[in-house]
Amino acid sequence: MTPTAPRDVAVVGFAHARHTESTFGTTNGVEMLAPVFAECYRQTGLDRTDIEFWCSGSSDYLAGRAFSFISAVDTIGAFPPICESHVEMDAAWAFFEAYLKIATGQADTALVYGFGKASASTDLDSALALQLDPYTVAPLWPGRHHMAALQARAGIDAGRWSEGEMASVAARATGRDERELLAEPYVADPLRRHDCPPVTDGAGAIILASGDRARDLVDTPAYVTGIEHIADSAEFGARDLTDSPSARAAAVRATRSSGERPDLGGVTVAELHTQYTHQELLLRAALGIGDHVAVTPSGGSLLADPLFSAGLERIGYAANDVMEGRTERALAHATSGHLLQQNLICLLEGRPA
Repeated sequence: MTPTAPRDVAVVGFAHARHTESTFGTTNGVEMLAPVFAECYRQTGLDRTDIEFWCSGSSDYLAGRAFSFISAVDTIGAFPPICESHVEMDAAWAFFEAYLKIATGQADTALVYGFGKASASTDLDSALALQLDPYTVAPLWPGRHHMAALQARAGIDAGRWSEGEMASVAARATGRDERELLAEPYVADPLRRHDCPPVTDGAGAIILASGDRARDLVDTPAYVTGIEHIADSAEFGARDLTDSPSARAAAVRATRSSGERPDLGGVTVAELHTQYTHQELLLRAALGIGDHVAVTPSGGSLLADPLFSAGLERIGYAANDVMEGRTERALAHATSGHLLQQNLICLLEGRPA
């Protein structure tokens, strides 16, 4: 039996909640998600009964209770019954699952969402440290900024980047003067406050549709032309922290490149999920992103870092750039785990009607 070619899949709607340092809602995300869903329905003309598959990304560790994502399903409604799934990761990985669901013909529409209320954690460093190796690293309870500082320092010592270049990344994102930024005290040497992500509560959602359905919903769908995710070793001592082989390999596969480096021809926008300034510099080198590419024009995680939806938002912003005609081809990147351990690359493009 000849295998059927994967179907076209496109982003047709994207919205996110207002980014804030703290919300008064519960940790199940319902209060943040309800208006986000409503906006996605408005953009596409769909309602919840038109969605054939739902997939979410969140963390019970962050919420502080088991199966917290079940409460978020209240946002969808009790009837009719739904086909639903969940990943304990950034919702960009839920996006991947929904993409496969449509590409293989098991659904025509899907809504992907992610949420996180980081402000509810009394010790965010301890909660995030639970992602680390449970035998050799997690018992040390290292802080997230301190681990990132080890990576930043390794890159500086290796000549891969400088504090000045890191400040330049922050200046572009925040609009502040580089000299002013470099005069600030260290949070964790060599990281200053502007090098680090702010604590953010947030939620985001994307609606996907099959190629046949997408053009009925929006004028210019953002078609997913390639997507892949690969993980590096969880052992920090087993990999070069100043490089990202997994991100590069994922990009090679997503772009269907023949060599060892990705062919990013035609890409003029790259939304990178980089929580620290040095990580943008690292990824730009690893992926071969040139100066002609607009890197994270949304501001990214340096302005707002809603845990478990920030990666999904990078895909959403890249898709918006395609749907609104600002680019014909965009790259989106998402990461999960500490120090760019797991990386996902998604290519999106518009097509003439």
